[in-house]
Amino acid sequence: MNAMMIAGFLFFAGIVVFISWYRRGSARVNTLNNLFFANRSLGFVLVGSGLLFTNINAASIIGENELTYTNNMTVMAWGVSSVVAMLLVSEFMMPLYLKMGIATTPDFLTARYGADVGRLVSVIFLISYIFNLLPSVLYAGAVAFNGLYHFSDVWGISYTTVIVVLVWIMGTIGCIVSIIGGLKAITKLDILLGVGFFCGGILLPFFGLRYIGHGNIGNGLQQVLTKNTWHLNSIGSAHDAIPFGTMFTGMLLVNLYYWGTEQYIIQQVLSSKDLETSQKGIALAGLGKLVSPLLLNIPGIIAVHVFANMHNTAEAFPRLVSQVSPPFIAGFISAIVFVASLTTFNAGLNSSSTLFMLNIYKPWLKKHSKPVTEKKLVRTAKQFEILICLLAMFIAPLIMFVKNGFYTYVQIVNGFFNVPIFTIMFIGFVTKKVPGVAAKVGLGFFITCYACTQLVVNTHIHFLHILAILFVLTCGLMLLIGKLYPMPVPYTLKLNNLVDIRPWENRYYFAGILLILMIALFVMFSPLILAK
Repeated sequence: MNAMMIAGFLFFAGIVVFISWYRRGSARVNTLNNLFFANRSLGFVLVGSGLLFTNINAASIIGENELTYTNNMTVMAWGVSSVVAMLLVSEFMMPLYLKMGIATTPDFLTARYGADVGRLVSVIFLISYIFNLLPSVLYAGAVAFNGLYHFSDVWGISYTTVIVVLVWIMGTIGCIVSIIGGLKAITKLDILLGVGFFCGGILLPFFGLRYIGHGNIGNGLQQVLTKNTWHLNSIGSAHDAIPFGTMFTGMLLVNLYYWGTEQYIIQQVLSSKDLETSQKGIALAGLGKLVSPLLLNIPGIIAVHVFANMHNTAEAFPRLVSQVSPPFIAGFISAIVFVASLTTFNAGLNSSSTLFMLNIYKPWLKKHSKPVTEKKLVRTAKQFEILICLLAMFIAPLIMFVKNGFYTYVQIVNGFFNVPIFTIMFIGFVTKKVPGVAAKVGLGFFITCYACTQLVVNTHIHFLHILAILFVLTCGLMLLIGKLYPMPVPYTLKLNNLVDIRPWENRYYFAGILLILMIALFVMFSPLILAK
């Protein structure tokens, strides 16, 4: 194991630890509002970096580069096209959330459909986090570290054992950080990660091209642009991992769910000082998504020219880093992956505890008239984080046995939770009389039908198209129920804003710039320019 590589890891990790400790402040995390929402005091840089790096983690770094290596640049659509969804959320959904003063997505569903629906969706969120989000982040981080440091070879033990050990190390560290620092400590990590991420996004392609060109970056770039150019194509056909048409069907719905409904994402925005700050933060995160292919996709393209074939394609990114980068830089990039894993894992833990405490535990206490001090609530929240962390660490190593690629697995499993929840949210936004029973029936119908298409019947239809079809059918079913059994008293929005809800005046100018840059990226990585 190279000493300079370890030094590079300790360099960036040490900076993160030192600054986080130095800037920790004197305030203790002794209230739920502080633990979960940083006392609703975050500025737009903290909001934007929190959004971006809660989204970008080891799972996306490993998974997207794997799909770019095995397919092409079509996978960049997940991140780049999400700018459209982010702008829609910024304009329509966040003002509504902040006007209501909600703390969780199920709070809106409780107000709109009733407590049963809010509680049901809270349980679905928790199942999704425990069985998919948290384990996938830990597993991806473990794969990355084994690929970078070759622990299985150095220690002379099996690959499976190494993954288990690394999962438990990362999970333990992440849990400690989340419990001690709360949401504000997590978002501060994201700012440091942002600096490291974009430095790594420049350095890794630089060294990769130099490696391909045998010391000459120009020769390396020429080889990438003239050989295997189909990998540079972002306009997917029906045979690609991400057909182009899916961006306008299921992918748009998934992104709307993710940026406007996913609890561990919107919790970053709900912690902002005011609506203007939240909209600036979303715009900043959108700009970051347009730059993110530097580290999420371009290394996969370079790996095509470095490795003729790989037995475990999930290691395309980490193997590339260790192969082409100087040891110190490889260690630096490995620290970026490590911190990226921690930020998403910690945000998932924090939001899981938020959902449990605010939507399940506190209502139960109120129902049974059991008074509890704020100190006891904070202690219970931290105990719950420890519990779900342990569950995630047991589940994570099992992901190594899935087929069709790690990232595809994550997205398919997400389909059981994301668009079904967004569907009932959408109907709740646009109607006033559809009752709670329609939401319950809609959830059951959507999840059951999706399960049949993925586990029982092979429809030969891309799962993103299936999500869009089921979205339309479920909306129709809910509207029919609302027509036959409308709510006797229509829903009315009750204002309870805790922060200033005046919007950002210049948001449309920045939205236009982001959309132009997004389109330019797709044109660049198309047969019109680079993928000739």
